[in-house]
Amino acid sequence: MELQLLKGVGPKTEEIFRRLGIHSAEELLFYFPTDYLLYPPLRAVSELREGETEAVYASLLGDARLFRGNGLVTLTVSAGDLSGRLFLRWFHSPFLKKRLRAGEGFVFYGRVSRFRGRLFMEQPKLFSREEYKKMQGVPEPVYPKSAGLSGQTIRKAVRAALLSFSENPSPLHAFDFVPETLRRRRDLPGLYESLSAVHCPGSEEEALLARERFSYEELLLFSLALLRRKRERSGERSRFLLTERGEAEHFLHSLPFSLTEGQREAIREIEGELSGGFVMNRLLQGDVGSGKTVVAFYALFLAASSGFQAAMMAPTELLARQHYEKLREILKKLSLPWEAALLTGSLSRGEKRELCRRIEEGELRLILGTHALFQEGIHYPALSLVVTDEQQRFGVLQRKAFSEKGSRPHILLLSATPIPRTLSLLLYQDMQVSRIPGRPAERLPVKNALIGAGERGKAWRFLAGECRKGRQAYIICPMIEDNGEPELQNVSEYQRKLRAFLPKDFRIEGLHGRMRAEEKERIMESFLRREIDILVSTTVVEVGVDVPNASVILIENAERFGLAQLHQLRGRVGRSSLQSYCILLDCKNSKKSRERLSVLVRSNDGFWIAEEDLRLRGPGELFGIRQSGALQFRFADIYRDKELWKEVSRDAAEILEEDPGLSEKRNEKLQKRLFDFEGAGEVL
Repeated sequence: MELQLLKGVGPKTEEIFRRLGIHSAEELLFYFPTDYLLYPPLRAVSELREGETEAVYASLLGDARLFRGNGLVTLTVSAGDLSGRLFLRWFHSPFLKKRLRAGEGFVFYGRVSRFRGRLFMEQPKLFSREEYKKMQGVPEPVYPKSAGLSGQTIRKAVRAALLSFSENPSPLHAFDFVPETLRRRRDLPGLYESLSAVHCPGSEEEALLARERFSYEELLLFSLALLRRKRERSGERSRFLLTERGEAEHFLHSLPFSLTEGQREAIREIEGELSGGFVMNRLLQGDVGSGKTVVAFYALFLAASSGFQAAMMAPTELLARQHYEKLREILKKLSLPWEAALLTGSLSRGEKRELCRRIEEGELRLILGTHALFQEGIHYPALSLVVTDEQQRFGVLQRKAFSEKGSRPHILLLSATPIPRTLSLLLYQDMQVSRIPGRPAERLPVKNALIGAGERGKAWRFLAGECRKGRQAYIICPMIEDNGEPELQNVSEYQRKLRAFLPKDFRIEGLHGRMRAEEKERIMESFLRREIDILVSTTVVEVGVDVPNASVILIENAERFGLAQLHQLRGRVGRSSLQSYCILLDCKNSKKSRERLSVLVRSNDGFWIAEEDLRLRGPGELFGIRQSGALQFRFADIYRDKELWKEVSRDAAEILEEDPGLSEKRNEKLQKRLFDFEGAGEVL
């Protein structure tokens, strides 16, 4: 059905939907919400919890006042009930002034904060008591933001589309690819009913049931793709037998430290596959600082020793260059007859042409670089091994393009993302997995602290003390610039405040994602060369170069980050034998945020943290934390849906056992949908 036939969808709205890839009413129904608003019970002012999103009924204690200045239009008013007083503030909303009159009562819904001893709500929604009562208990869908489309416009259009199919949902059957036998076995609701519940749920329970239906679909496609890929690769002979261990063993013996047992076991597993005659497809999982790079270098040396080429890809030019410098230093120290090459996007055309010539003629055996490694015009005559560092930072299609260079090379992916073993078995069904638990013995455990906003000055003094010892520090902020929320720290303003607090001889620099790539590289190189004492940054440093001299990281607004991301950020320190520290600053200071963040204080074990993250999330969240890379699920969550995924994996195996090619009539729609899914590069 054409969009323009829907009530309330005019030509302008239709054009915006088309720019989003939505061309019909059917496609509109698959434009799913990303979250829901669940309106809580009303509280008295005295019961409001700082840091929480709350709802309160209060009467205005005066007329709203309008202020203009510094590019802002600010509206303020105070309200209260018999238990206390609350201050309210809106930005760029002058139209509310006529509505906010003394004596009027409203329900105010927003996040509660405290500023200069007073309770505040900023940008709260306001409703009449009757309006709010109707909305309680009914989840309100939140859709992805798009210029020109408000959430209300999208909700109205979706409701109109649902109404148009209410009497005859048959046009939607083409989208229902789950075989009937599975729908009955798993007691999945019908597609139209699920779409209605996802867009217009009458209760949280309805939304959860619909979410499970679509989670099942996503996990079924993913599991089928993994199993098909595993069957394709299973027993695939390799033309590259990497059996010469001489120089590789020499490299291990030259290390100034002893390998951990986890590293030794990973090397044994990788070596066995590389010399076994079949194509290796292996993931090497290891916590931050566990020593994955040493294992990867050993695999590179095995390839070079056996007379073949090997390439290693890193997500940033600076990290690729650091790997290159380390490898070149090892080659020189051991007097090995090979030359390492660095291939990145910043090379001049002439430099790149010469490097590509030497690669194609087989002069170079060890090639390191960024995504430039798999661009057109680069040919590898004997590429036996491709290693992808920080594999989660690359898109699936990028990793696939890299792995397809040469003639079916062995594949080794490195990941510091901690995933519990039970989930690894599901997520990496098509791969072998090696794990490196623990860290090298010479590295001391990072000491952790959880503090509140009132202790920020104390934290700054501690950072200054470390820098006076010749160390360096990171400070992480969630924002680049001020966005109107005073409790959210931003890189721009933070540098100014820090410079005013610390002596003038401290070298402070900022870093964020809006900078040009060359500027970011320059700043990180300066930090690595100890030309910067304190680096104030957004999360762009989450995956970066090793800075052994950095001994402390302060993470502002830690409550705004996921546990896995916080653990990755903490991994920026503790990269040497120095005692290192991680300070988590919790501005929310609620019971829930303290409980969650205390997980990181208690342990530096990323795999244990992942298990605790799973426990703390619980089964009741409508939407989980979105994963990256191959896991761009709209509904499914690998942690929360672990049990569902086990069932789905069994179903997928049964489907392929009975109909390997999905050629039977009952699997016709499933085959087409899976073909589209695999063609989009959803699975490596």
